[in-house]
Amino acid sequence: MLNKSRGNVVSTLRTAKITDTSSTNPSSNVLILDGGLGRELESVGAPFRQPEWSALSLMEAPDLVAQVHQHFVDAGAKIITTNSYALVPFHIGQKQFDEQAFLLAERAASIASTVARKNDISVAGCIPPAFGSYKPELFCAEQLSSILLPLIEAQAPYIDFWLVETVSSVEEAIAVTSLIKQHSSKPIWLSYSLRNRHDFSIPVTLRSGEPLSAIMPTLDNLDAVLFNCSQPEEMEAAIAFTHSHNDHIPIGVYANSFSEHVRKHDANEMLSTLREDVTPEKYLAYAQTWVNAGASIVGGCCGIGPAHIQALAQGLVNAED
Repeated sequence: MLNKSRGNVVSTLRTAKITDTSSTNPSSNVLILDGGLGRELESVGAPFRQPEWSALSLMEAPDLVAQVHQHFVDAGAKIITTNSYALVPFHIGQKQFDEQAFLLAERAASIASTVARKNDISVAGCIPPAFGSYKPELFCAEQLSSILLPLIEAQAPYIDFWLVETVSSVEEAIAVTSLIKQHSSKPIWLSYSLRNRHDFSIPVTLRSGEPLSAIMPTLDNLDAVLFNCSQPEEMEAAIAFTHSHNDHIPIGVYANSFSEHVRKHDANEMLSTLREDVTPEKYLAYAQTWVNAGASIVGGCCGIGPAHIQALAQGLVNAED
């Protein structure tokens, strides 16, 4: 269960304007998130395949989920995210979802909470895209609660705040935020996913094609806004735009290292290849530009492992000590 004595990073973010990049040492206020659970589970030998993705380890090897959480903590993460991203029908199928979603989400949150208690860090309760990653055209508000409510109710006793991940449209952001607020009073961090561009002279947009200006009204209902699961090159522009229009809300970022610019397969069809050039050192270099642009929360998404998180912890935080 939630350890109330644990340091509350959410309160820190709400009571201090840590996104002020006028500071001579902006990195000194950076919070380090964990990285991508799925590929690290694969690397430690956990059961791992599509379409179940990281959910398979919850079913067959929950001890390895705890081990992977600890790997990111040892690397320097101060926040770990529950392994509930794939607990939707899109990944595990409707029958298995109906029978096991609550149990598996509770297991994911309990595992993360146990690791967090041992290390005095915080737990983000993952709320995944209900209808699949990067699929704004499939979003259906009428079916949303039937998918996400079991995950909210199962995880709520164990987590410190919610992390709504890989949001592809403003419609999705508004609907998910409203649903959570109906059933929980815990803080909400929401992370938008950006469309990968070939031409960086054109403006950055959401996966839906909506401009970043469209997300600004949604920020009033959030405790932090983030950008995730897009290529690292997209993030600086998104952070800078958001910070220039709202310098009060904490801004976070956690990119992926997928090799494709334009995805030609569904997120549950096959394992995407990873970029060899996104080394820990290169990822740190990206992160330094993100912090300079206004980010105060930095971690990693798919393909970003403990070595990358260690580089962030040492290069963004410890370097300022």
